[in-house]
Amino acid sequence: MSKTKLTAISGFPEFLPEEQILFMKMLDIIRDTYERYGFSPIETPAVERKEVLISKGGNEKEIYALSRLAVKKGEEPNTELALHFDLTVPLARYVAMHKNQITFPFRRYQIQKVWRGERPQAGRSREFYQCDIDVIGRGSLSLLNDAEIPNIIYHIFREMKIGPFVIRINNRKILQGYFQSLGLPTVQMDDVMRIIDKRDKIGTEAVVCELTHHTDFDQTTAEKMIDFLGEEVKTDELLTRLNRMAIN
Repeated sequence: MSKTKLTAISGFPEFLPEEQILFMKMLDIIRDTYERYGFSPIETPAVERKEVLISKGGNEKEIYALSRLAVKKGEEPNTELALHFDLTVPLARYVAMHKNQITFPFRRYQIQKVWRGERPQAGRSREFYQCDIDVIGRGSLSLLNDAEIPNIIYHIFREMKIGPFVIRINNRKILQGYFQSLGLPTVQMDDVMRIIDKRDKIGTEAVVCELTHHTDFDQTTAEKMIDFLGEEVKTDELLTRLNRMAIN
């Protein structure tokens, strides 16, 4: 029998005991803080049906599908299952299936591993933990729920003693309004946001290329948009500029 070479799998981290102890302490801080703010834990399976993952905007190239190593004659080794790439899709399915058994607004937290088939690099692994909180309502929800989230983040980071930090808040509606000012159809907005999110991974030139291939933007408009979104300006100044665009 040939010897198997023991090598670590790139993008799948494992810790020595002292590192694992520290990591578990961090998870305990997150879990305790979530529960202190009234969030209840849930856990969903590591696998979902492929059609569910893909229907919610999952990138097929980054999804790990499940197959069997051996099958009986006439059977298909591939299955209809895949590992979840985030916890948002499982949450949507969970709420849809249990809507008559849970109380709304539903305040849930979930701490589980997720898997993404992307190129490993600094700060990006193929297997990692997500620590999610969400408040799901029937109808409208108070903005106090949104205001509560940065307060929770603040308490977690302070408890971890990570040093000075800045919490940045993104408003999707502002970005949507900017896209509308450029004439982008509403149906393309989600695709554009996903492409822009790749900027740190693939670089500005590649993002501009994707935008011109998958949207109605020409290269000049795409470059202008990327430059605008990449500017470091204060919130008040940004809102003033956006208001001027709306007026014009």
